[in-house]
Amino acid sequence: MQITILTTGSRGDTQPYLALGTELKRSGFHVRIAAFENYKSFVTSHGLEFFPIQGDVSLVSSGISAKSARKADNPLKVLLSFAKLKQYVFAMQMDFFDACTGSDVIVYHPGAPIGYFIARQMNIPSVLATPFPMTPTTEYPALIFYDSARLGKTFNYITGKILQQIMWFPSSSAIQNFWKGEFGKIPDHFGCPFNRQTTKALPTIISCSNFVFPRPKDWPENVKNTGYWFLDEESSWKPSKELKAFLKSGKPPVYIGFGSLGDPEQADQTTDLVIHALRLSGQRGVLATGWSGMSKRENIPKEIFILESAPHSWLFPRMAAVVHHGGAGTTAAGLRAGVPSIIVPFSNDQFAWGRRIFELGVGPKPIPRKVLTAKRLAEAIKSGLSIEITAKSRDLGLKIQNENGSRVAAQIIMDTLG
Repeated sequence: MQITILTTGSRGDTQPYLALGTELKRSGFHVRIAAFENYKSFVTSHGLEFFPIQGDVSLVSSGISAKSARKADNPLKVLLSFAKLKQYVFAMQMDFFDACTGSDVIVYHPGAPIGYFIARQMNIPSVLATPFPMTPTTEYPALIFYDSARLGKTFNYITGKILQQIMWFPSSSAIQNFWKGEFGKIPDHFGCPFNRQTTKALPTIISCSNFVFPRPKDWPENVKNTGYWFLDEESSWKPSKELKAFLKSGKPPVYIGFGSLGDPEQADQTTDLVIHALRLSGQRGVLATGWSGMSKRENIPKEIFILESAPHSWLFPRMAAVVHHGGAGTTAAGLRAGVPSIIVPFSNDQFAWGRRIFELGVGPKPIPRKVLTAKRLAEAIKSGLSIEITAKSRDLGLKIQNENGSRVAAQIIMDTLG
């Protein structure tokens, strides 16, 4: 039987779905992953079928929409940044549609909601698979409102509905226009599909630990926090001799990296800032340049190692602490590693993860990127390395390591087939 998984976004956004696909393949299913063209080798190296979604995600991430996304530090800016994504979305719908040929179940990222309507057209189950909680609840605000004032249960629930509409907004007109061109009409019962994914045949699964966001009591029965979906890559990845030598040459360093959210226009300034912060904090450091978020240097202090990237599952457990932007996937990797996290949020849900890290006691207060200074970062690193935060980080890491979110999520998907 074939399961098709529709993904969107960066490598970090795609990676959990490969973990899920690998678990389903292990259970005997044929798994097809629809992802941006950049990720063909990433997908096929794990023995999964690849279906290309047209577009170069690195170009999208360097365009106007990415610049807007990097500045989306409140819900209105999030909505406006999502609006700018609409220009990329229409061309993707045909690819998503074609990817689902022959499927028995369609699993879709919230950035590919056409999966719901394709499944209805094919009379097969669909599964909303999301990297963060987005089902409305009275217990806490939706993630893009999480770091704002707390205004009660009704407000919390309304913010969840707003988040669903924001996630639906970039794709709604593209799906409508594609469906008219393909079938001469809009899909039956057209509208935001996320709140319909609440039954056994139409479940919602969330790559999130119940130790991080406990499952709300008012969620529908078939909406589940399954635990994180981790893809361990260290078996095929080998560190350089230089990196191994650096790690052996002194105490565990502090990782600093901002993934695809780093601003190339500020790369030099950011690199100077973090080098100064490490010096002030008295710590060694590993700097990940990512997509030009920080610049490579020839002459750097011997206490600092610069690399382009490395699997978080291999690197983070070898660190004293991790400093990053607070993306959902990077946050999950830091938590599982059992080391303190220092969050420097840029936009979107990163402020929520920063606040949640602080609430859980596994990191200091987050520092928004627009107010980041070397002194503030140095103080946060010192705070994050305290005995109390280090102990809580280790304890939470052990709990998360004992979860198997991919297996739980795969079982829910299999249950949709009866």
